Amino acid sequence: MRSGERHKGKLLAAFCVLAALMVVELVGGIVTGSLALLSDAGHMLTDVLGLGMALAAIQLASRGSKRTQNTFGLYRVEILAALANAILLFGVGIYVLVEAVRRIGHPVEIDATPVLVVATLGLIANLVAFALLREGAKESLNVEGAYLEVLADTVGSVGVIVGAIVIATTGWTWVDPAVGVAIGCWILPRTWRLGGQAVRILVQAAPPNLDIPQIQADLGAVPGVVDVHDLHAWTLTSDMEVVSAHLMISEGTDAHAVLDQARDLLLASYGIGHATLQVEPEDHDGCEEITW
Repeated sequence: MRSGERHKGKLLAAFCVLAALMVVELVGGIVTGSLALLSDAGHMLTDVLGLGMALAAIQLASRGSKRTQNTFGLYRVEILAALANAILLFGVGIYVLVEAVRRIGHPVEIDATPVLVVATLGLIANLVAFALLREGAKESLNVEGAYLEVLADTVGSVGVIVGAIVIATTGWTWVDPAVGVAIGCWILPRTWRLGGQAVRILVQAAPPNLDIPQIQADLGAVPGVVDVHDLHAWTLTSDMEVVSAHLMISEGTDAHAVLDQARDLLLASYGIGHATLQVEPEDHDGCEEITW
């Protein structure tokens, strides 16, 4: 079972919890006029959308593997969902920063008590979702995207609570947009990292944890192998790395033995269980005709 599929139930539970509290925060933000609360509600909306896309991606990925034309299944849909989540988060972060800067010069009166109550409920919801998604975030980039959104929103809820307490005790209304700026600055770096990971997978760059020259050297050191070429490594989806290569062997070498040793090496040394290896004799030609 894929890592995302294993955590589908927890994703659904987190989705339901955050959807309910998003409505509460949105209404509370409109009633109180709090930018911090509205921005937290907007961020929670991206959480809900992100979790919904993550669930849809997992479902599509499991269905896609059963169709003959999707030879790799639809596992990449999970990565597309993670990228979409990053784009949503980036948009929210920029909006919050712009609106907060505008409001710093034109403070708005805020009723701190309902803001504090609603933000506390939002914090509880985020902590529940955080606990549900924490384990899955270690295995799936798709789940990690949802997890990072919830993490950022948890920090946002804490910021809103602190801001509401400061406003209630001091009357400093500028604290509300300042909290909005802090939330935006918290969101953006994490969003950049998530988006970068998704793009790296989509352009089929080699996984950063793999030393490609070393893999080539290790395969070349297998007894009987005289050359390794057309070596490619990429990530299909979270925790699913793939390698393909041509292994040229000397005359009289047992091709089956070379294939078995090469597969064992990739699995034992690099954790790669899916490798497509072409074993070809030393006098074989034709590979040089490939120009890309």
